[in-house]
Amino acid sequence: MRTNQRRRCAAPGKGEVMKLLAKTAKAVCASQKTPSLGGRRQFWGWLNAVFNKVDYERIKAVGPDRAASEWLLRCGAKVRYQGFDRWQHDYNGLPVGPLGRYKIQAIDATESCIMYRGFDHLDGLKHVEEIKFNRCMYIEDACMERLSKIENLQDSLRRVELISCGNVTDKGIIALHHLRNLNHLFLSDLPGVKEKEKTVERLTTALPDLVIELDVE
Repeated sequence: MRTNQRRRCAAPGKGEVMKLLAKTAKAVCASQKTPSLGGRRQFWGWLNAVFNKVDYERIKAVGPDRAASEWLLRCGAKVRYQGFDRWQHDYNGLPVGPLGRYKIQAIDATESCIMYRGFDHLDGLKHVEEIKFNRCMYIEDACMERLSKIENLQDSLRRVELISCGNVTDKGIIALHHLRNLNHLFLSDLPGVKEKEKTVERLTTALPDLVIELDVE
């Protein structure tokens, strides 16, 4: 049985990923008569949407932590597993083992392309204590609202960092008050946050033990 579980948990090979890239690029290029900046933007937007697509059968087959790891690394993020110090960043180097062996404890989404479309991957994660959103161009208020409504994360999440995410406003920050065990929030370079004093007050009223580090002009 363990052999079968390991086979199911193995990451798709590099060839499979390259086939996906080639197929997507071909479809985009077919829609563009001549290369252009707009065409390149369309390509990356399309590709990032593909990378964020949720495969619910995959989640059932390999478990939520493995499926979420594949999504996050596919999008350029990193994960750290419970009981391990090493960050995993190589999609094709994800560890294999018995189903459920590796539990995500921390997520570093720095400069990744994760977006709202992929957030269903987070629903089954029960051990995530820390998430960093640093220069994430697709992270917006809807992502923060979705994150804060995930029951498992309401229990487990302790630390959140939001840095240089230009699409996040006061509304998204305030939504984090649903994370009842959040004890540290770091906010920096968020031009969409306009009423920082009011936002901080609302958060600290809802979460008295929350420490907020604020570097927002």
